[in-house]
Amino acid sequence: MATSPDTVEPALAEGRHRAGVLHGRRAGRPLRKDQRARMARDLPALAVDLGTLADPAALFAPGIAGLRLEVGFGGGEHLAYEAGRFPELGFIGCEPFLNGVAKLVERVEALELDNVRLHAGDAGELLDALPAACLAGADVFYPDPWPKRRQRKRRFLSDANLGRLARALKPGAPLRFATDIDDYAGWVLARVLRSADFAWDAREAGDWRAPWDGWPSTRYEAKAIREGRPPAYLTFRRR
Repeated sequence: MATSPDTVEPALAEGRHRAGVLHGRRAGRPLRKDQRARMARDLPALAVDLGTLADPAALFAPGIAGLRLEVGFGGGEHLAYEAGRFPELGFIGCEPFLNGVAKLVERVEALELDNVRLHAGDAGELLDALPAACLAGADVFYPDPWPKRRQRKRRFLSDANLGRLARALKPGAPLRFATDIDDYAGWVLARVLRSADFAWDAREAGDWRAPWDGWPSTRYEAKAIREGRPPAYLTFRRR
């Protein structure tokens, strides 16, 4: 049955949240009429079917050289940029926030990207559906830091989710993490360093203070730097 523009937003915004994975708002301001129409038209072809992920490369055209995942892509600026830089790779983005999904769907159309697929829901259920050792890399950029002590259990790069990521990543594959919150950087580092699945190969401050090659800074990042919160750019490697 065809999807109506008027049913896309309520269907996603009211989707059941799965606890302990990727917490946050499902929707903000109502989508514009053109966004709803684009979502109804384009999202079904971009959406990942969790029930058919035995071979995730089959989501893309033949010849894809590898798969990368971005968890919590926000408005999709980085994911769309990377997909344009590396057309030989397939990119899977996960984001529960409806307005961010709409923005990325718009970017995919504007940039004519055919190597992007989306999961508009929790990252944990996607990671659990992926086969082992299928990802060539994973990115988690500026996730919600959940700063209050009682909220920290909601932070995405927990021990449990590091285990999920480790299962899905190929040996040697990078897990990249960026944050402008010192406490969150230290919290994640503590969990990575006690994990048997990941290594942190940094040797000097420049290894985490400088962004990655080709990194496209965002408005959020520029604001953080102006406000005196220099980001940390951490790269972990799947053992």
